[in-house]
Amino acid sequence: MAVIGSTGSIGRSTLDVVRRNPGRFKVVSLAAGRNTKLLKKQIREFAPAYVSVIERGAAEEIKREFTSREVEVGFGSRGMERAAAFGGADITVSAIVGFAGFLPTLAAIKAGKDVALANKETLVAGGSLVMKEVKKHGGRLIPVDSEHSAVFQSLAGHRIEDVKRILLTASGGPFLRLPAARLGSVTPKEALRHPTWSMGRRITIDSATLMNKGFEVIEARWLFGMPADRISVCIHPQSVVHSMVEYVDGSIVAEMGSSDMRVPIGYALSYPRRVEASAGRFDIMGKKLEFFEPDPGKFPCLSLAYTALSLGETAPCVLNAADEVCVEMFLKGGIGFTDIYRVLSTVLEGHDPRRVRTVEDIVEADRWGRKAAEEVITKGRRKI
Repeated sequence: MAVIGSTGSIGRSTLDVVRRNPGRFKVVSLAAGRNTKLLKKQIREFAPAYVSVIERGAAEEIKREFTSREVEVGFGSRGMERAAAFGGADITVSAIVGFAGFLPTLAAIKAGKDVALANKETLVAGGSLVMKEVKKHGGRLIPVDSEHSAVFQSLAGHRIEDVKRILLTASGGPFLRLPAARLGSVTPKEALRHPTWSMGRRITIDSATLMNKGFEVIEARWLFGMPADRISVCIHPQSVVHSMVEYVDGSIVAEMGSSDMRVPIGYALSYPRRVEASAGRFDIMGKKLEFFEPDPGKFPCLSLAYTALSLGETAPCVLNAADEVCVEMFLKGGIGFTDIYRVLSTVLEGHDPRRVRTVEDIVEADRWGRKAAEEVITKGRRKI
């Protein structure tokens, strides 16, 4: 396998699944960001043939420590894409957060790899184009996100024609019980305290605004070929049921388990078989399960995703790009929590969706979305 984003949360969990199943998996390439200290440890443990990092200096540092016979080293976007499409890999784990994972994931798809997809931005930004490439090159997209993995498993053995709707569950994040009037003053530290999942910073903030769930709606539309009006979101604070599929006969099939990303990762890596992945057995006895509708007034970002999906073309890509800018600015203290929605809605209202024909169209939409968000934020500061 190739693991793209090996030093991040999903990447580390993936390698732990490999560690728990000796002899079943072989890591042939790794790609990471700037955490060279951890990457070096991964190289020593898993002995990949190829690794890539973002910066040339970090690549030179790794080269000095490991001989070319031990591992070949690349850097930058080309290095990342080569790692994703590396010749010896049967499956590529796409675990980079954000739009940065789009081109490497697409490279793996074009190389005919099966892709264990944790990078939802690939389908949010370029859904129609990506799915055409998957069909053209013959690989499979196997979801890693716990929600999409749950849907994937709940669809097994059933006809897609018999599906009434998909129900994506959401924990509600750290502010589920917080009065809406107090959201304007919450801090990044408070927003990063997710009640059930341990995730990266961007995904955790998006979970607090429910923007992440909106992006998952867009991802589900492309993964499962389901229109937006048949994809619902429900709040489930216990995070035991990871998502559900309702069928036309009234049956609801759900996947349940612990809040441990190693479970969906293990399923994606071994599909259609299963391997030991989690740290321990999940005990369902005594668990209380609640489900209710999200409050659109408290979590308005969710509706923006549905709007972007209905607009189609470049709109979802622009929304994702603007969100990446907003989350980064919020974490730095540059904008408030509720400003995230204000900026995103302004950017989406000002965008004229363009037809997506090429990868360059998607890259340009991402650039436009980032620039537009920065301009809206700058104008907001001038008014203060």
